Amino acid sequence: MSAPMKTMVLRGARQASSSVVRSCPRAAFATLPARSAAQPSLIARSMPKTVSPPTFSISARASRQAAAITSTARFFSSTPLQQNAAASTANSGSGAASTAALDWNSFFQLRVKRRRIQMVFSLLSGIMGGGAGAVALSSGAADSLIGMVPLDPFVTLGIATLCAGGLGWLIGPILGSQVFYLLNRRYKTQMLQKESEFLTRVKKHRSDPTQSSTSNPVPDYYGEKISSVAGYRRWLKDQRAFNRKKNANFV
Repeated sequence: MSAPMKTMVLRGARQASSSVVRSCPRAAFATLPARSAAQPSLIARSMPKTVSPPTFSISARASRQAAAITSTARFFSSTPLQQNAAASTANSGSGAASTAALDWNSFFQLRVKRRRIQMVFSLLSGIMGGGAGAVALSSGAADSLIGMVPLDPFVTLGIATLCAGGLGWLIGPILGSQVFYLLNRRYKTQMLQKESEFLTRVKKHRSDPTQSSTSNPVPDYYGEKISSVAGYRRWLKDQRAFNRKKNANFV
C-alpha cells in the first residue's frame, strides 16, 4: 500500500474513533489506550457537561400539588351526597312552604270553589245523560220496558229521558270533586280534616228541625251558605235567633 493511501486510512480511522468517543462517553474509557498522551484532553472533551437542574422545577411541582389539593377540595365540596342533601333541603323548604297551614277563610273559599265546580259538572253531566238517554230510547233499546208502562209512549219516553238526566246530575258532583282535588292536591288532606271539623261544629250548633214551621224555618240547616268566618258567626246568630223565636212561640 502506498504511503498516501495509508495516511488517509489512518486519518479516517482516527476521526471515526474520535467521533465514537464523543458520542459515547463510556466508550472513551474502554477504547482509549492507557498510555495515550492525549488522554486527559480526550477525557475532558468526552465527558458530558453536567446540566444544573432547573430552578423552577420545585416551584412547578409545588404549584402542581397545590392545584391537585384545590381540585380535590372542590370535588369533595361538591360531592353528589352533599348536592343531594342540599337539593333535599331545598325541596323540604319548598314543600313546607307549599303545604302551609290552611286557615279557615282559605278553607271556605276553596269550599265555594269546589261547589261551583260541582255545579258546572252537574249541569254538563245532566245534559249529557239526558241526551244519551234520549238517543238510546229513540233507537228502540227500551221498547219492551216502555210497553210495560200503562202510559202514553211519548210520556214514558220523556220520563225515562228525565231520569237519565237526573242520574247524570247526581254523578256530576262526584266528578267535580275529583277534578277539584286533582287541581288542589296539596290542600286535600288539610281540607278533608277541616271539612270533618266544620261538619262536627254544624251538627253541634244547628237547631232542631222538628220545631220548624213555614213562618219560622231552620236557617241553613246544612251550613251550605257559609263562605267565611264572619258568615259562620252570622250562622250561629241565626241559629240562636231561631231557638229564641221557637221558645217564645212555645210559651
